[in-house]
Amino acid sequence: MKQHEADHILMSVPAKPEYVGVIRLTVSGIANRAGFTYDDIEDMKIAVAEACTNVVNHAYEESGMMNVSYLLYENRMEIIVADSGQSFDVAKVKDHLGPVDASRPVGDLKEGGLGLFLISTLMDKVEINDESGIVLVMTKFLHGDEVEQDVSEIQQTQPEQ
Repeated sequence: MKQHEADHILMSVPAKPEYVGVIRLTVSGIANRAGFTYDDIEDMKIAVAEACTNVVNHAYEESGMMNVSYLLYENRMEIIVADSGQSFDVAKVKDHLGPVDASRPVGDLKEGGLGLFLISTLMDKVEINDESGIVLVMTKFLHGDEVEQDVSEIQQTQPEQ
């Protein structure tokens, strides 16, 4: 797989509480297949559930749809939650992303801000586009091999006693 190519899985579900669990299960299945650790998968499930719950609670006065995209790269997974029922061009949305600033006081964050704060602590990178509706891009990197290599390097560099 080339560096810039990704497997793209797209779900479009009604913005209703009963579908949040379906999205959590999907995240779990895809992340497990990609080789993420149990802890990383749990973090992703909480983050995506929080993002979807924000859509369910705040995006629509009546009913609507939410789109969830999973982009699977060699070294990471990006989960995109959008509250617009219309399909969207991932590349175009990514051109207009900005960071979620988790260091700002919780009171300064937008409605659902505590959820964004939680999401930003669970994921490696979180970006938002709020030009027309909300598009939240959450990234989790595959750390498995890197961690093992770092551990062995630390063990080798420690002085003998």
